Order: sequence, then structure tokens, then C-alpha cells
Amino acid sequence: MTTTTRFAGRTALVTGAGSGIGRDIALAFAAEGAQVVVAGRRREPLSDTVRLIEEVGGKALAVTADVSRGAEIEAVMEAAVDRFGSLDVAVNNAGVFRGGQPLADLSSAHWQEQLDINLTGVFLALRAEVRRMRSQSSGGAIVNIASSIGAHTRRPGAAAYAATKAAVSALTRGAALDHIRDGVRINAVSPGPVDTPMSLRPGETDADRADRLRSAVPLGRVSSRSEIAAAVLYLASDDASSVVGTDLVVDSGATA
Repeated sequence: MTTTTRFAGRTALVTGAGSGIGRDIALAFAAEGAQVVVAGRRREPLSDTVRLIEEVGGKALAVTADVSRGAEIEAVMEAAVDRFGSLDVAVNNAGVFRGGQPLADLSSAHWQEQLDINLTGVFLALRAEVRRMRSQSSGGAIVNIASSIGAHTRRPGAAAYAATKAAVSALTRGAALDHIRDGVRINAVSPGPVDTPMSLRPGETDADRADRLRSAVPLGRVSSRSEIAAAVLYLASDDASSVVGTDLVVDSGATA
């Protein structure tokens, strides 16, 4: 199944890997030789991701976990090492968007959910991953999924989401400085509009979105999930061995 072997013999963890960008990232790592651990809250979509990897000869493990619960994310680390012997790469992709209305109309529950998953979940996973990787002589690489909405731009109806994702960008840079001497490289990717349901406006079809973005972004289209995966794999690979604490924006030129 492999076309290159940048990650042969390495174990990669991807959170939120049951669908969308997370699934494509997991498949991309497997295609380049990695053993992949996929984590998320629902078993069935994770099992589907594992099946897709195994159907083309890869190795994968599904572990259900809520990233906002520290004990559960610690269990993911243990499962990864028990099965494959190491944790070499981690991608903290799990995230939610709740809103679409002005901040004053956002419920406290939706604020808290985004904070718990988008920010605290990244912190808990990042902390557990670094602790594991710095105990290995080979260290490791971590990529957090932030967003172009946050540190790079804002949108009406997304203030809370933007706050959490901007914090992920800052957390990434701070953690990168803290742990590069431990042999752990930490970076982020900030996607813009991608071909997932999250980039659709209420009631909008894929065709409607394509029409809107022809003039809304310089490239004239959304990014594909595979393009986001390619950016993640670059940052996680030895090709980016001197890239530390960067936030790579992949947004069709929207924030250029």
C-alpha cells in the first residue's frame, strides 16, 4: 500500500479520526508505512477507519476516548505503546464547532463544550504525548490542528470557536519551546475552508459552497482533506526536522 516510507516502523496517533480530516490524516500515515492508532468518542466510525487501513495492508488500532477526560487520553497512550511499542507521532485533531449565532446568544453549554474539547482536550493529549515521547530516545513529533479562524482571522458567529483555536496556536508555540530540548517537535496546522460539512453554511450544498468560494478565496476553492493531511505529514516527518513551533496555514489564500 505504501508509495513512500517516511513513517515505516513508527506509530502515529490521530484523535478525531472517525471521519473528515482526521480519517484522511490516519489513512495518509498508514499509506506511508506507519502503524496508526485512531481515537475518538464513537466506536463505529473508528472501526470503519481501521477497516479502510487494514483493507490495503496497514496496521491500525481503534481506541474510544473523550479527549476532554485526562484518564481516557492516558489510556490511549498506554494502548498505543502496548500494541505497537512506541508513540512516535501524534496529531491532535479532535474538535467541535458550536455556534453560528452572535456571542451574546451562545449558550454556556456550547461555550464549555468547545473549550473542553478544542482547548482542554488538546492540552490533555499534548501533555500525555510529550510525557511519553520524552521518555523515548527517539523523541517524537506532534501536530495540533488549529484553524485559520482564530489567530489568523475571525468570522461572525464563531467568536467562541475562534478563541479556542487561537489558544491552540499559542499553546502549540509555548509547548514547542518547552519541549524541543526533550526531543519532541511540536507544530500546528491551521486549515481554512475544507471539503467537510463544517465549512458548509446552514442549508448550503457542496455546489453552493463551490460557487461561494470561487470569489471568496484567492485560490477559488476549498482545500481538500488530502491537502490538509499532506501538510500534517510534512510537519510530522524528518523533512521538517528543524521546523519548531510553527503554525502552518492551509486556507486557499484566505488570510494571505
